[in-house]
Amino acid sequence: MNQALQIGPLSLPFSVLLTLVAIAFGGFVGRRVARTAGTEAEPTLTRMLLVGLLASRLAFVWQWREQYFSAPLSILDIRDGGWEPAAGVVVALLFGLQRAHRDARLRTPVLAAGSATGAVLLLGGVASLLMAWSSMPLPPLTLNSLEGRPVSLAGFSGKPTVVNLWATWCPPCQREMPVMQEAQAANPDVNIVFVNQGEASHTITAFLEHQSLALRNVLVDPQRRTGAALGHRALPTTLFFNAQGVLADTRIGELSQATLAQRLASLRAASPPNQPATTP
Repeated sequence: MNQALQIGPLSLPFSVLLTLVAIAFGGFVGRRVARTAGTEAEPTLTRMLLVGLLASRLAFVWQWREQYFSAPLSILDIRDGGWEPAAGVVVALLFGLQRAHRDARLRTPVLAAGSATGAVLLLGGVASLLMAWSSMPLPPLTLNSLEGRPVSLAGFSGKPTVVNLWATWCPPCQREMPVMQEAQAANPDVNIVFVNQGEASHTITAFLEHQSLALRNVLVDPQRRTGAALGHRALPTTLFFNAQGVLADTRIGELSQATLAQRLASLRAASPPNQPATTP
C-alpha cells in the first residue's frame, strides 16, 4: 500500500499528514474547551505548537548529533524529515502546563489540546503498524545495470536492502546522492540499490560522471516499473527492506546523513541476524 496521498504530481507522506491532522485536531479541541470555559487560549496554544516543533527537531538532532555536528548548517534543513514527535508533544504539554500554573483557567484547554494531539499520533502510529503495506516484498522485476547486465530486484533479499528511486533531473535526488554514496561505502552489510526512473543509461552515466559519483547497483528503469510496482511516483523515494526482502520503512523525500543513519539502524533491528548474504 502506498504511504502517501497522491495529488497529481504532488505526494504527501501519510506520516506528515498524520502529524498535521494531530496538530490541527489538538488545537481545535483546545480552543473549543477554552471557549466553553470562557477563556482565551489561542496565544498559549500557538506558543505550545512552536515550542513543540522546536523540541521535536532538537531531540532528533541531539540523538544523531555526530552526523549533524559534522555539517552544522544541516540542522536548519528540516526537509530531511528529522523529528521526534513524542518529545515535541511532551515538551509542548509541559510548556502549556507551566503557563497554566500562572493562569488556572488555561489548565483544562492545555491538557485537552495535548491529550488530543497525543491520542491522534498514538492511534495513527498503531494503525500504520497494522496496515498491509508492511508485508510488501521486493518486486519480482528484472532491470538492467548501466552495463546492460540483467539484475533481479528480488535477488537482493538475503541481507537488508535499500531501494532508492531517483532521477537525474530531481534536485533533492541530486542533493542526497553524496550521502547515499557515503552510506553505501560505509555499510557493506546493506545492499543500497539506485533505481533510476524514466531515463536512459547514457543520461545516467553522464550525470554520475559529471557529479564524480562512484555508485554500485545502479539500475535502469525507463518505464518506471519499479515505482509503479511499489506504488510510488514521488522522487526521491527510498524504501527499506529487511533481510527477508519485506518492506520495513519508507522515506518520501530527501534524506540527510542523520535521517539515513536513523533508518539504517531501524532496518538492522528489523533484520534478524545470521541471514545468508546475497549480492546479485
